[in-house]
Amino acid sequence: MSELRLFNSLTREVEPFVPRRGPRVGMYACGPTVYNYAHIGNFRSFLYGDLLRRALRHFGFEVESVMNFTDVDDKTIRGARAAGLPLGQFTQTFIDAFQEDMETLGILKQDQQPRATDHIPEMIVLIERLIAKGLAYRSDDGSVYFRIAALPEYGKLSRLDKEGLRPGARVAGDEYQKEAYGDFVLWKAWVAEDGEVAWESPWGKGRPGWHIECSAMAMRYLGEELDLHCAGIDLLFPHHENEIAQSEGATGKPFARCWGHCAHLMVDAQKMSKSLGNLYTVRDVLAKGYTGRELRYGLIGTHYRQTLNFTWEGLDAARVALGRIDNWIGRWQVLEAASIWIGHPAGSAFLEKFSAALADDLNISGALGHFFDFIHETNRQLDQKKSVPDLPAIWRQVDAVLGLGERVISIPADIQDLADRRAAARAAKDWALSDTLRAELDGLGWNIRDGAKGQELVQK
Repeated sequence: MSELRLFNSLTREVEPFVPRRGPRVGMYACGPTVYNYAHIGNFRSFLYGDLLRRALRHFGFEVESVMNFTDVDDKTIRGARAAGLPLGQFTQTFIDAFQEDMETLGILKQDQQPRATDHIPEMIVLIERLIAKGLAYRSDDGSVYFRIAALPEYGKLSRLDKEGLRPGARVAGDEYQKEAYGDFVLWKAWVAEDGEVAWESPWGKGRPGWHIECSAMAMRYLGEELDLHCAGIDLLFPHHENEIAQSEGATGKPFARCWGHCAHLMVDAQKMSKSLGNLYTVRDVLAKGYTGRELRYGLIGTHYRQTLNFTWEGLDAARVALGRIDNWIGRWQVLEAASIWIGHPAGSAFLEKFSAALADDLNISGALGHFFDFIHETNRQLDQKKSVPDLPAIWRQVDAVLGLGERVISIPADIQDLADRRAAARAAKDWALSDTLRAELDGLGWNIRDGAKGQELVQK
């Protein structure tokens, strides 16, 4: 099998993926800030992480995955206050919704999915380590900031132009642009707007800054050195830059061997925004009659480092592509065992091409291209009544990466009754009635396939 190579945002190169401990991979993905329903742009990033995790397993790696919930930050506190709810009650609604959406999209469950509010002690210890090393200080307002001037390598991930930009004194907000970079907050002193959201610390009552949360949780579950850290490109600066500063400043070790970032998602060639009315959630897509499988296919089918332009026409195309896959599956599901040639060379040749595409920095479009070529060729073999490769086993390997699953068909009672009557007619060798019932089913949008295992209903 080909060697897996991934683009590393830190080196800006595609390079062999080599974890520290042989086949074992510690993988951290930045999870959602649970102040609202996650939108499809968020889920493009989470699906990238899922595809990456599945691909790692395909190449024989043993993955330990961690994705956090940011359940305390500026946004969650503002949202809870506006809703008149305790922070935990407010965020739980969106945690539940996020988990439902993840299941809808076929995203594998994480090995660990910690909440920031459950790991305040780890954050306090990490901040104390930074203060002890002279990398952090308590300001006059009681907050604690990271001293970026004390870390010469600060900015290496985002290629921060420290010569061309003049840092400000301090940045208290969680999110900001490169032009406003400065000493960033690790611990925020309590203010009245925080309400009851506060924890005691050596620096007084307050709460953690956003960036320290991920560093503390990642190291809590995966150790001080990660093999892989991934998220959307929007988190590269300042979040990931600050994670590196905090983590490497405290430990003196490289925080992550490989950094992966997924490009933005556009909608009809425009940036998503509430004002344009194109900020779609998974629930919005389902309400338009599409399925989680179709949305998953539409969001993973473009290479993760390319901007994806989401359109409803694109989802229609995803539906057609899945229909081709489902029809192919339906054809071989009714085959007799004698029609399967376990050692068919075409099967191993296809899997090698599929794997080689994935090994090239998750070239999913190339992998899908090989897959549809394979579907075309094996359909032709089925038409000619020739032996085919072990299609069930090959599909299991492919779908372990793609995560598409198989179409679940709910057959209406009247359709099933017609099919049962046709099966009885065939058993009685009443071919005229059998043909009449087939035609009736065809007119209602259902095809019937006859095979060694009996008849199968397929919705058009």
